[in-house]
Amino acid sequence: MSLDLRALKYRHYTYLFCFLALLFCACHNDAWRDQRHIFNYNQASGVSSTDPAFASLQSNIWVVNQIYNGLLETDSNLNVIPALARSYQISDDGKRYTFHLRTDVFFHDDSCFASHKGRRFNAGDVVYSFKRLIDPKTAAKGAWVFNDKVDPTHPFVALNDSTVEIRLLRPFPALPGILTMQYCFIVPQEAVEKYGKQFRAHPVGTGPFRFSFWREGELMVLKKNMNYFERDQQGNRLPYLDAVRISFIDSKATEFLKFKLNELDVIVDLDAGLKDEVLTKSGQLRAPYQNRFRLIRKPYLNTEYFGVNLELASKTNSPLADVRIRKAINKAIHKKELITYLRNGVGLPALHGFVAPGIAGYRTGQLPVDAYDVDAARALLKESGYDATHPLPEIVVACNSANEALCLFIANQLKQAGITMRVEVMQGKALNERMVKGDVLLFKASWIADYPDPESFLAVCYGGYAAPPNYTRFRNREFDVKYNLSMMQSDDTLRYQTYMDMDRILSEEQALIPLYYDETLDFVQHNIVGLSPNALNLLTLKMVKKTYH
Repeated sequence: MSLDLRALKYRHYTYLFCFLALLFCACHNDAWRDQRHIFNYNQASGVSSTDPAFASLQSNIWVVNQIYNGLLETDSNLNVIPALARSYQISDDGKRYTFHLRTDVFFHDDSCFASHKGRRFNAGDVVYSFKRLIDPKTAAKGAWVFNDKVDPTHPFVALNDSTVEIRLLRPFPALPGILTMQYCFIVPQEAVEKYGKQFRAHPVGTGPFRFSFWREGELMVLKKNMNYFERDQQGNRLPYLDAVRISFIDSKATEFLKFKLNELDVIVDLDAGLKDEVLTKSGQLRAPYQNRFRLIRKPYLNTEYFGVNLELASKTNSPLADVRIRKAINKAIHKKELITYLRNGVGLPALHGFVAPGIAGYRTGQLPVDAYDVDAARALLKESGYDATHPLPEIVVACNSANEALCLFIANQLKQAGITMRVEVMQGKALNERMVKGDVLLFKASWIADYPDPESFLAVCYGGYAAPPNYTRFRNREFDVKYNLSMMQSDDTLRYQTYMDMDRILSEEQALIPLYYDETLDFVQHNIVGLSPNALNLLTLKMVKKTYH
């Protein structure tokens, strides 16, 4: 090879090396910049659908909440505030809700639209989304939200492009709360029709983040919606983040390790095996972790309880048919000890009825029936004809494996009052099927409010409902009269008082034995600003920033 050719070859390699080095640096810098404004979280249970109509699981709800909007939404204090609707009015008879819609909202750019650009949102989209939700062909998880509530002939009517009506069969004051549920978020007809069954994995919404890609079981990425309609108080367009990256690591222990390595920005709750390491008995961060990340504790609209199937108790002549036995069980459970020793201080002992704190209508005063008093429990047993010479027959409680330790802890407490409880563990699905069927007498369950209104709790015992939600088969005329009365009360103060009266009746009858009110634990990196979880345990990222110093 001639010297000139050799020199030319070397010069070529030099240029190529410099080009690749510059390309690497450019890519590296882009990745670094992107990384600064990407929010990372893990969803250990996975995501089954991004379709609002199937947002029944928290994992699905969190994703839907980033991609879509509803007419209304909840803030960090559970106030119902406008979203796609600017405002609304309620008719004097309480049966018509008229919503005035924003006119500056566009769906995400997508090939389902003729121009491939996002189309303007309008009242027809609301009508389509709600009709689709209740259409049996959709088989939506959320169809129940409007069932037996809306006028079957003309439930949803677009009066014009920016005005829509919801027409009810009878007043239902909790409707605004229901409309904040992700089931009720708005979808475009074009996307549903184009993608068919694949709409579950190709969402098109109006939300702060738009869908980018999803490798099921591995990774989902949402990117910033550059045309999102909301702005902050300074007039800056939301969201602040460039993207949201969701991993699907199914091990909570591995998830916590990733969080400690700063590869995740937030985690919710901990693996049971890690709680003693991370939290004190009062539910605070232990010293080694106090400077590494923040802990946000919030009430969670979830009441953990024992339920008694009253119909089955009566048919089988079970001692649980006697309200005194149910009250004795309640009074023999030391709920404060349960929170301290079993849950590292997370949660509140259920001493105020069934409705959980964090919601209007929660009873702040302690109810005597819920207070721990083992002597009173023994006295109630004796009054019912049971004592040391004639002991109460063994009580069996059914639970899933996640609640086995809790039930065993309670069973040990009950021994002090002379109550023997045996714990029967089964799969969660099997337990739920038996609760629906009605062949389980005593069961450990949870009730999580679907929307921010006490009605969501109290409907559990309305006599007009089957199972679900009325797994206890509770029937009480006074309770049902008050429930129906609450539907007619437009004055919230009066309605909340009626709700507290209903909660008092539940406490007197003890078909539900409340154990504790749950709390959410959000572990958050120090550089995350603007994350405000609410008592519905809802992840909202449009106001979140990642800061760097």
